[in-house]
Amino acid sequence: MRSLQALLLLLFSLALISPAMAEDEPVSAADAEVLAGHSYHGDSFNEGPRQAAYLMKGMGNVHFSATCKTEEVQKFVDQGIGQLYGFWYFESERSFRQAAALDPECAIAYWGMAMSTRNNSKRAQGFIEEAVKRKEKVTERERMYIDSLAKYLKKKETKKGEKVDRTKQKEAEKKRRQALVKAYEEILHKYPEDIEAKAFLGLALYENKSKGIPISSYYAVDALFKSILAENPLHPCHHFIIHLWDYEEPENAVASAALCGTSEPAIAHMWHMPGHTYSRLKRYQDAVWQQEASARTDHAYMMRDRVLPDQIHNFAHNNEWLIRNLIFIGRAHDALDLAKNMIDLPRHPKYNTLKKRGSTNYGRMRCMQTLSTFQMWDEVLNLSETIYLEPTDSKPEQLKRKVLVAKASFHSGNVLHGCELLTQIKNDLTKLETERDEATQKAIAKAKEEKKNEKDRKSAGERAKRDFSTKIRALETAVNELEGHLHYAHKAYADAAASFAKVSSFDKGWLAMVQQLAGDNKKAIETVNKHVSSHKSETVPLAWKVSVLWNADKKDDAKEAFTELRKISETVDLDVPVFQMLKPIVLELGFTADWRQPREESKDFGERPNLHELGPFRWSPSAAPSFALQDHKEEIRTLSEYAGKNVVVIFYLGHGCLHCAEQLKAFAPMTKKFEEAGLSLIAISTDGQEDLKISHENYGDEEFPFPLVANSDLNVFKDYRCYDDFEKQPLHGTFLIDATGQIRWQDISYEPFMEPEFVLKESKRLLAQPGKASNTGQQNVTTSP
Repeated sequence: MRSLQALLLLLFSLALISPAMAEDEPVSAADAEVLAGHSYHGDSFNEGPRQAAYLMKGMGNVHFSATCKTEEVQKFVDQGIGQLYGFWYFESERSFRQAAALDPECAIAYWGMAMSTRNNSKRAQGFIEEAVKRKEKVTERERMYIDSLAKYLKKKETKKGEKVDRTKQKEAEKKRRQALVKAYEEILHKYPEDIEAKAFLGLALYENKSKGIPISSYYAVDALFKSILAENPLHPCHHFIIHLWDYEEPENAVASAALCGTSEPAIAHMWHMPGHTYSRLKRYQDAVWQQEASARTDHAYMMRDRVLPDQIHNFAHNNEWLIRNLIFIGRAHDALDLAKNMIDLPRHPKYNTLKKRGSTNYGRMRCMQTLSTFQMWDEVLNLSETIYLEPTDSKPEQLKRKVLVAKASFHSGNVLHGCELLTQIKNDLTKLETERDEATQKAIAKAKEEKKNEKDRKSAGERAKRDFSTKIRALETAVNELEGHLHYAHKAYADAAASFAKVSSFDKGWLAMVQQLAGDNKKAIETVNKHVSSHKSETVPLAWKVSVLWNADKKDDAKEAFTELRKISETVDLDVPVFQMLKPIVLELGFTADWRQPREESKDFGERPNLHELGPFRWSPSAAPSFALQDHKEEIRTLSEYAGKNVVVIFYLGHGCLHCAEQLKAFAPMTKKFEEAGLSLIAISTDGQEDLKISHENYGDEEFPFPLVANSDLNVFKDYRCYDDFEKQPLHGTFLIDATGQIRWQDISYEPFMEPEFVLKESKRLLAQPGKASNTGQQNVTTSP
């Protein structure tokens, strides 16, 4: 691209972009050296939220006294502390940034930023350095907080090429954590009335457990939190109490589970956490309510503030656990619907891909689990032709897909297709076993050449062999299971049971039924009883138990199991196969076809707000702000001219931004591919209309392949949140806007998005999705029939 190369050469001759967007402020020499979109304050400020915070309703009742100019700054500090307690780190960082923007000398604001980014030590270190610079201007108490965190974050730097001793590294981490605990205690010695120091101390003691420092007394830590609640009954430390007892004695957290959400109702994670307690106690209906409340709260916030779902680190975790619990209470259709919704959500290389533990990964996992658990074989075959069960480049995921589709084929009468997939997997296994054997022999031969003794040669071969063990085991498991389904399809039930018994993950309720079909009632009853015992208060295992006992002519025992099932049956979907199999039994017992019964409401649950008031059940995209901007020919280009069309909008930082030119260089050659996919392109620049001409003139004789328009006053940048409100400068942005004017995908960053192939692929995926129903009038997932 001769024209683009000329443009880049010109840009190399220009100075790096200056922060001219801070219209009324002079540009310093230091500022002039900062790359466009990057923070003037250093790398730590590049990432994270760069749009202004606002005082939210529903934050924690906490107060952390800070040396600051105004009451407004103090309110943002308090809000940030409450968000820290709710593990809402993205927003706590934003609140502390807002405090610093209002009062740049507020040292505790930088400490708060460091606390918000503790899981990114490099960023946290940059923030705490700013706090340390200002610590002499604050109270002794604030200095103690700043010094304690500064010491904790100070690690021994590893020189390039230096070998890392993991054991010493872990020991050093333990010492730093123990020192942090001691530092919080020192604050309490001097300021015993500081209940926030108690909260941070208790949190540190809990968090140390995951780093190899055991909690010597759970009750002592619990007593510490209870002393906070004695002064402030709705303090967000209810959250920490739930974590403390989660794997130890969850019953001890029931009181906090009832109050956690109401202590900070605007924070989704605070609704989610009681779901831990109720799940551990097998109170799955209560857990589902909490997790739905969390999902709705997150969706409302994300849609209001235009944040991509997986930018919030625990969002996907909540929703996938909600699906698990929906499965337990028999809500097959809602579980599947939610799993599909997770798959629908926008993907992003940083936050959400099949390889990351985000919505895509979890959604696909729970989609497969739901379909298999409820034996929804027709739905499997339908979805296998859609984005929900699409083929992937990931071999482990592709294997799971093949197994599921093969199972569905065997049980839907298409045995031939099931056999074809089984043969493919067997061939993959044979090929991998051959590769393993060749690698083993090669390793032994190499050891022999190196004059190793017999023992070392054998060890070398074993190491090479182990490299294949996980993949081979997965293929062997798949073969065993699918051979079982093949036997089942041919009514060779004894052989099917033998094959299924080799698969540890195979549904034991279903296995019991197959054992019974093979004529072994005793084994079937033993299997299903053991299964139900290890899956208490779950509807599907109980359904299998009822069926197996009834068919074994143990009708009194079956009736007793059915009575237990009815107690938790309020919301089961009766039309799915695992519950349909009970229909003749139910009728013979004298019940109607709809045998469900209302459950008894929990009396220790706390106040429940109306779920609709918290937010919509599903995330949906937001409307794109309109614009009308001039191109280099002084023609007005508007968003409305793309009505009924799909368009990718790029925000770039002027002809003087080298990185922006590289982005345009990456997208320009692909213009035709985008057009073939039904996508237009337009780029909005910080340049004035006259400066746009420079870009076009340096492109050469050709017209630039898509429109470039001017927005020197930055109003459209601000409308799309491609603007750092704290530093008054524009940011890079890339958006997909669909034919109805909804923003389906976005990237806003200090750097331009440089993967046009990803944007094209993701745009095709998102735009291929079937239309989604409006959230208006959405039923509560926990109460619909």
